[in-house]
Amino acid sequence: MRLDGKVALVTGASAGIGAAVAERLAVAGARVVVHGRDAERTAEVATRVGGAPVLGDLALPGVAAEVADAALAVHERIDILVANAGLGWSGPFVQMRAEEIDHLVALDLLAPLQLVRCLLPSMVERRGGHVALVGSIAGRTAVAGEAVYAATKAALDVFAESLRLEIRGSGVFVSLTVPGVVDTGFFSARGRPYDRKRPRPVPVADVARALVDGIANDRAEIWIPRWLRVAPAVRALAPGLYRQLSARFGEQVMPR
Repeated sequence: MRLDGKVALVTGASAGIGAAVAERLAVAGARVVVHGRDAERTAEVATRVGGAPVLGDLALPGVAAEVADAALAVHERIDILVANAGLGWSGPFVQMRAEEIDHLVALDLLAPLQLVRCLLPSMVERRGGHVALVGSIAGRTAVAGEAVYAATKAALDVFAESLRLEIRGSGVFVSLTVPGVVDTGFFSARGRPYDRKRPRPVPVADVARALVDGIANDRAEIWIPRWLRVAPAVRALAPGLYRQLSARFGEQVMPR
């Protein structure tokens, strides 16, 4: 897809991966609608990229549709959806409160689905567009202490593959970016910082570069770093060995 002149909505773009993606898209010539919850930070990124800010808490019922409508009102179309907004939670599943489960599922899974529901039909009608979903290595390998987060990303993974098959030949492409540990504030927000020596966190700019390059080249999957493909391959080919290694080395890598 040629990015110059395209209109992109990037959710969770007030910081981290989303902000870096918004900047990268703007450099490529796209007109960016910057979504976030914090008005000041969202406006700051929008100003920096020459885009328009749209506010809304995607974890709340009905807000995804409101954000989609507000984004469409800016340029009357959305050519690229980057569904990036997300949140983690760290700790034993049995300690999660019911409302914490609901919040995580609403933001990490239901919001992207609702955004796609709102924006995909017009892309198909115009026979052009790109839906870029941000997944996680956790959705392919599972993570102790991140059961619900991993479940939402696994569901998003299968949704991407199913949707890709469903709209094949429509002119609209679907990509899934699968990041590992990324140097952002994600870990502080989830309640526990990243405290492992390896793998080292990937710079957020590298993730943004790979994601936007994937959009430009209509790639189905974008892995960052690329060696992460090894873990799900081992899980698929030798599940017993994979479980032994997982038990030995503990928590797996997490995104953002």
